[in-house]
Amino acid sequence: MKRSMLVLVLLLMSLASPSVAAPNGLWFDDSTVVVADGAFRDQHGREVVLRGFNVSGTAKLAEHRGLPFASTADARSSAVAMRRMTGANAVRFLVTWAWVEPEPRRIDHAYLDRVAEQVRAFTDQGIRVYLDFHQDLYSRYIFNRDSWYTGDGAPEWVVRAGGYPKESCGICVHWGQNMKNNNAVTAAVYDFWHNREVTTSAGPIRIRDEFLHQAGEAMRHVKSALPADAFRLVLGVNPLNEPYAGRYDQGQDGVAWERDVLMPFYRQFRQRMDEAGWADKPAFVEPLVFWNQNVDFFAEPGGFTAVPALGERFAFNSHFYDGRAQSGLLKPGKAGDGEYTADFNRIRDRASALGTAGIVSEFGHPVAGYTSDKNPTVLKAMYQALDSRLSGARWWADAAGSGPVLSGSQWHWDVNYGRHHELMNDNPDKVRTEGDAMNDEHFSAVRVDDGGNHVLTVEGRVVDRLFPRAVAGRTAAFTYEDRGRDGGTVLSWNRVPDTMPAVRALVGAGQFGVLVWRGNGVAAPTELHLPSSFPPASTTVVSDLAAVTGLPAYTGAEPVAVAPEPGTSGVNRLLLSTRASGLHFALVTNGASTGSVAAARAELTAWVNATFGG
Repeated sequence: MKRSMLVLVLLLMSLASPSVAAPNGLWFDDSTVVVADGAFRDQHGREVVLRGFNVSGTAKLAEHRGLPFASTADARSSAVAMRRMTGANAVRFLVTWAWVEPEPRRIDHAYLDRVAEQVRAFTDQGIRVYLDFHQDLYSRYIFNRDSWYTGDGAPEWVVRAGGYPKESCGICVHWGQNMKNNNAVTAAVYDFWHNREVTTSAGPIRIRDEFLHQAGEAMRHVKSALPADAFRLVLGVNPLNEPYAGRYDQGQDGVAWERDVLMPFYRQFRQRMDEAGWADKPAFVEPLVFWNQNVDFFAEPGGFTAVPALGERFAFNSHFYDGRAQSGLLKPGKAGDGEYTADFNRIRDRASALGTAGIVSEFGHPVAGYTSDKNPTVLKAMYQALDSRLSGARWWADAAGSGPVLSGSQWHWDVNYGRHHELMNDNPDKVRTEGDAMNDEHFSAVRVDDGGNHVLTVEGRVVDRLFPRAVAGRTAAFTYEDRGRDGGTVLSWNRVPDTMPAVRALVGAGQFGVLVWRGNGVAAPTELHLPSSFPPASTTVVSDLAAVTGLPAYTGAEPVAVAPEPGTSGVNRLLLSTRASGLHFALVTNGASTGSVAAARAELTAWVNATFGG
């Protein structure tokens, strides 16, 4: 209730003083984003969609001392390239306990200064950031120098004090199997959740309490190191990546573990956030990592089904990877239309049931190596499932069931991809240079070529896509046909129905998106990111607000216009401006057809009235 009142007060303030310009853009830019009314919302009352990448898996390595980038300059050039190439407006930024607290009770403030500098590289581009305290397989220090696998997370002194058994995954075909099969990993994770007391050079320390201590110190430092305008673009914190029990106590399962162990930890972390000055930002909390696995023998019950409503101080944060597709055996073919709608709708539904906003903070598929031939279709289907609850084939007929749009951060954006020099488990005889340099993975959506240029490793039309950055009200339906390519084949999964010939003629073979929303009467406009394939001069908009072909420059007066995105140059957004409540729609296309805008508008008006009730 307090958070809802805060949003209402901020909304009224914005309506009263709409002429105050933000540092990086227009008066409605760079505003505070919170969780309210089951969605991410800015202080103007707009529903915000967060899209971007994780930066990056390099933070899991020792190569650059736990930082995503070798330097702040690399972070800045990467942020510029990410905005230009994908239109990203948010990133999940990895930090690691081992580098925050390399010795017991000693916080490395120099490391945290570099974290803040690299975070600011993104906020300076108008990109919002949420921190992630990352771990995979508990710690790199669990693993032997000659191990097939490695991890990240806890410092060496924690592992040393734990005295864990020799690690071995046995017959494991994927590094993730260590979570259940490696006795050293499961024992260490179990000790973390049971807050085992260990003896260290600083005296007796309880492991989980110490994690909370270092996290609080890290958050306090980052807040103090960032100027107010940069900290305003910091969204919140992911307390711990991909939590799991290690092993259960007798009679316990995933549902009970989430309720009795995981959520109390999140509430403790939430208190640390408040004490560190992050009280107005949500905790991005993940359920048991296995809760939505699509490989049956790995899946477990979970998803906070036994947890009371999270409310507005938390966001429901989940991951999704197609384990069947990555196996190559359980799913031999490629992804198709609607492949992941059920999986992503499960995330939407859990967020809704818990009274909060949802986000898919990791998703993706290998870009090279085994099963990478599936990447174009898997990514297209995953973004399709973020955009809508429906497949393309069903969208026009059932669009009333389409919304809301899910936020998401693709794994991942690693400018060091293929150029690493990582001593795996600190072994100078195992130097990893290829791919992500982490457990033989190849997930980065970008690489840097020999000329220093950022180059996408994935289909550009899939990752640089039309999406609603901010909606002045609530999204009723959204779809985007990106016409992504799988080799020489154009993938078109959303076909305008024959009953709308004028719309079909206008779109032709071009990309197109449709947004339907219910306005809430606020002054700030609805915004859509315009991909680089939508230059303003050849972008057509058909809307109830105005029918525009060839968008005008923005003056603040047009109901439909184009303007630069905040903090950038050469990256555009579509502004749909009205204070009127009620139902609104817009079709946006770069189709080269000379079809009639007026006829298409009439068809869309009739379709919206019939589908959504006017």
